[in-house]
Amino acid sequence: MTKEDKVLVIQELKEVLQDAKVVYVASLEGMNAAATSDFRRQAFKQNITVKVVKNTLLQKALEQIEGVDYSEMFPTFKGNSALMISETANAPAKLIQGFRKKAEVPALKSAYLQETFYVGDENLATLVSIKSREEMIGEIITLLQSPLRNVLSALQNKDEANGNAEEAAPVAEETPAEEAAPEASTEATDAPGAE
Repeated sequence: MTKEDKVLVIQELKEVLQDAKVVYVASLEGMNAAATSDFRRQAFKQNITVKVVKNTLLQKALEQIEGVDYSEMFPTFKGNSALMISETANAPAKLIQGFRKKAEVPALKSAYLQETFYVGDENLATLVSIKSREEMIGEIITLLQSPLRNVLSALQNKDEANGNAEEAAPVAEETPAEEAAPEASTEATDAPGAE
């Protein structure tokens, strides 16, 4: 690879990484061509960009990114490295974990997401359990809807109870108060002590 080619690769990596919120570096070492192809295909379906990169070029690209100091990840850049970029925080971790059910690879080297660095394969379970933005929004909506549903249900039950009370009320008022009042007044005038 010529020096000009390296500069172009670094520039391309820098452009991809500049606005990335979720950056994983994994080792695909030990995966055969078919497994690697399947891994890339599944990553594509989940909107995860996968690039096999040279460690030195990746490090140089990350050093040029403004706003984030990626130096904590640099010691993990050894051997075969695959850069994984996603919009969903836990998607690359879930993809790696799914492949690990069949074999011991791929392995997580390091990751940067939600302004935190995760270094080492032992952090894979933690990364899988992180809620994605969509999952968090879904949970918040569910939590907000729950009290609203309770209020609506209570109002509907109250309306139904009022409807039943209104239906029962006319039956109780079949004898109007006017008819009952004259009977009481005649009883009062017929009494012997009234004269």
